[in-house]
Amino acid sequence: MKLNYLLGLFLFPLFTLNAQSISTELVEYQVLREPKISIDANSRQYSVTVTSPYNLTSDEVYAQSKVDFQTELKNFDKVTTDSQNEFKQKLADYDADVAKASAKYKSESEEFKKLTLLERLTLQDKNQNPKLVLPNRPLYVAPLKPVYHEPNLQNFVIIDNNVLASQVNIDGFTKDGNYLTILLDIKKTNFQDNSGQTYANQPTTLIVKQNGQEKINKIFFQEYKYISSSPTNNINKPHEEQQHLRKVVAFINDYLNETFAFKTIRYSVRLQRVKNKGQYDDLEKADIYVSTNLKKLSPENPQINAVAFTGMQKGIDIWRETLTKIDFKDPKTDFNAKIAKFIYFNLMNLNLALDKKTEAEKVLNEMQENLIYIKLNSSEETELKAIEKQIYKTT
Repeated sequence: MKLNYLLGLFLFPLFTLNAQSISTELVEYQVLREPKISIDANSRQYSVTVTSPYNLTSDEVYAQSKVDFQTELKNFDKVTTDSQNEFKQKLADYDADVAKASAKYKSESEEFKKLTLLERLTLQDKNQNPKLVLPNRPLYVAPLKPVYHEPNLQNFVIIDNNVLASQVNIDGFTKDGNYLTILLDIKKTNFQDNSGQTYANQPTTLIVKQNGQEKINKIFFQEYKYISSSPTNNINKPHEEQQHLRKVVAFINDYLNETFAFKTIRYSVRLQRVKNKGQYDDLEKADIYVSTNLKKLSPENPQINAVAFTGMQKGIDIWRETLTKIDFKDPKTDFNAKIAKFIYFNLMNLNLALDKKTEAEKVLNEMQENLIYIKLNSSEETELKAIEKQIYKTT
């Protein structure tokens, strides 16, 4: 791993040691991550070919919308005539229903009159006496003449293979050669219901050849992943498909860049220092050596890096020499367990920042041997666990 330049330095009070003041520095720096497959600078060129079911442009959507509108206008007279005929039929049906209702009422009334007075009163109390119930007369609503509206592009998957190819990018490479040839086959998004939720997959095959030799041949997005808490019939499928397609392209870009591109990443390293004059002057020099030379590091200049690492080593040597003076059992001595603690943390954090896990592990083992004499507060315990996790992380 290569380091770039330091971005900033911030000082925060940490704690006091006897009459000595210790502070912490949070140093932000940039790391140049090397790719899994390194390509010579003169060969960093690539081409992209995408195959997919997508071939729709916004111009085509607008054009089809206007064609559909003209078709609606052309059919408007027929639609109006059909609606009038339908209304005439509804009126005829209405008249027939009125006649049926009237006949039924007349028949029931005649039968009702044949009943005794007591029987008629009883039925009236129960609201069961004959009633004339007529249907509602239908009202004619004339169809409205069509009015053109711009189509909502959110309801369409507007993209084509050329646009998709233009979205595939490798940092530091140009699209004016074929040293890397990228073949990307993207299938249509498949939606699936599961327990009232929507899941989707979109099988995507990535093939990359380096100077004609196949380096990558993988299929992604075969498994169904959660998309929405709503079922498929309640989602805007074109919109969700566009979102999923963006996710696919973003993943492919990340994968290609991790494989072939150099990438600058920002990190920060936490260093502590003692500020008091006198017996701790050497430790203050160590802080200056390390901090100053961290600022000098540059991945593009090996000579400056060599000088910077030499200067940084002077500070590391002072920390190491100071550890030989530590009396872990006497908390009142100038070089006690508290001084050792901040040096251990500095050495571990610095080595991890320089991607020297083996050296950081050696310091960790040394600190653990003396841990019975070192008091850690809760934040320091958390930091130590994080350091251990980083040291022993395998991926």
